[in-house]
Amino acid sequence: MDVSRARPSLRGWGGVAAMAVLCAVALAFALLLPCTQRAPRAPERAGQKTATGIQARADRCVDADAHRQTLAPSGADGTTIDAIKARTGAKRKLVVGVDQNSYRWGYRNPNTEGARLEGFDIDLVHRIAEDILGDADAVQFKAIPTSQRIPAIEDGRVDMVVRTMTITCARLRQVAFSAPYFKTGQQVLAPKSSSITGYDDSLAHKRVCTAAGSTAHAKLAADRTAGRLPASTDISATVPNQLDCLVRLQLGEVDAVVTDGALAASQAAQDPTVELKGKAFTTEYYGVAMKKDANDLVRRVNRVLVDYRAQGWQTSYDDWLSATLGKDSAASKPPAPQYLRGS
Repeated sequence: MDVSRARPSLRGWGGVAAMAVLCAVALAFALLLPCTQRAPRAPERAGQKTATGIQARADRCVDADAHRQTLAPSGADGTTIDAIKARTGAKRKLVVGVDQNSYRWGYRNPNTEGARLEGFDIDLVHRIAEDILGDADAVQFKAIPTSQRIPAIEDGRVDMVVRTMTITCARLRQVAFSAPYFKTGQQVLAPKSSSITGYDDSLAHKRVCTAAGSTAHAKLAADRTAGRLPASTDISATVPNQLDCLVRLQLGEVDAVVTDGALAASQAAQDPTVELKGKAFTTEYYGVAMKKDANDLVRRVNRVLVDYRAQGWQTSYDDWLSATLGKDSAASKPPAPQYLRGS
């Protein structure tokens, strides 16, 4: 079955409940799944010089443009990639941390045999595996909660994380990021019948749910301290995985959810009783996260992204996200890369 053509029919409470059950069962295991969609492998290119170091990027990360800067692309192998290729037998796979409950991004589709893992992020993972190991199926997926994305990289449990992870200056002090592969922004999700109008004073005395360790929670905490968010807004409700916020909203335990608009739109597609409230109030970019010293892997992923933007990205967007984010929206084109000088 062609994964790019698979169209789940999850809607409302039933779809969310089915996904939540599958996620709870599978979270304890490393996921090894086949891929039915293959993208053509990009031609090899000459490698470039060794990286000048990613720490410099973190040190200079002071504004919206600087945090997007990354090492220049290269097709050359290095210490990190050599170690991945040296794995033998069943272990010769790219180990990637992903989400398995974000509809249309990385989720187990209960309408497919074996509840296959699918979505926009998953397509990118297969493309990276194809380039590094010559086999789009050579992936070991590990489902990790939002709060464990950075620890999983630092502890070596995964080679990389492809999980709607926003590039930030704070995170750059702990991990390395590829060039951005998606642009989004934080938005408010609430019941259609709610009096909440967006990220404004209508959140006064409201209970807002966010994922632990997310940029949404950090933004709410900072804004409430600075007086940009009503002091009465309750932001104590945090969950390990973003979908749990939607479940809590459906159960009436919270009044609103704040998350990336790209994720919120997919949640609204699951449950027609909720909707996005107001416009995005931040600008954020997703990147592939890797170990801080994995310069060769960062460069290689950036090289893959160069080819993916030219062939593959748009098809994946149209397949998974255009129905919720629109064919001509600001999110419908890949963001341009910015590379560090002298890298």
